[in-house]
Amino acid sequence: MKNKVLSLVLVMMLVALSLVGCGSAKSNGTLVVGTNAAFPPFEYIGDDGNPDGFDIALIKAIGEKIGMEVKIQDMEFDSLVSSIGGKIDVAIAGMTVTEERQKTVDFSEPYYEAVQAVIVPKGSSIKSADDLKNLKIGVQLGTTGEFIADEIEGVEVSAYNKAIDAVNDLNNGRVDCVIVDKNPAEVFGTQFADSVDVLPGTDFDFEPEFYAIALPKGNTELADKINNAIAELKKDGTYDKLVAQYIEE
Repeated sequence: MKNKVLSLVLVMMLVALSLVGCGSAKSNGTLVVGTNAAFPPFEYIGDDGNPDGFDIALIKAIGEKIGMEVKIQDMEFDSLVSSIGGKIDVAIAGMTVTEERQKTVDFSEPYYEAVQAVIVPKGSSIKSADDLKNLKIGVQLGTTGEFIADEIEGVEVSAYNKAIDAVNDLNNGRVDCVIVDKNPAEVFGTQFADSVDVLPGTDFDFEPEFYAIALPKGNTELADKINNAIAELKKDGTYDKLVAQYIEE
């Protein structure tokens, strides 16, 4: 009988230890954040080789507000949503709130309003929504740009893991234009000023969209903490400073 009791106790101890080892990142005060560091100025690889950008600075400021250390995981954009609750705790990556994504994850309150833009070769005749029909369009995989392009009549969509790869193919004549969010489009427009023009999404009847932090489904406690932190950062001026530093600069 003693041996059975001892065995049972040992089993329970092993189970307890395994649960401690497999606990979520949040249990030890660390918030594991997924991003795709190829979407400037929101996220990119900095001079030190680490992810940087507006989103990265924002989530780190949020971490300070809620008393958690932020650990950034750079990964493919298209795998972010499916990784939440597993490899990562939350995701911030210039991610637009959509009904499709809301089936899988919850979102924080929106922290940024954006709109898509169209990058075209210098002097292109592409000027309106009708001009996009039957073209070869480059997009970043899993983004709003891809969703929009998929709905345009007769187009051939080329989806890339990184938006810069789509722009490179535009410059090489493999696609006719690229649809991507306004801010990274403007960054690419500056980088390739001699070869491309950036056209506002309003010329193509694109509607505004809203970026938010993707969260595990049903985790209202974490959502409340993050939402409260965003509100505090906007109130104390930190948010505006980050906008000025990373987006308006």
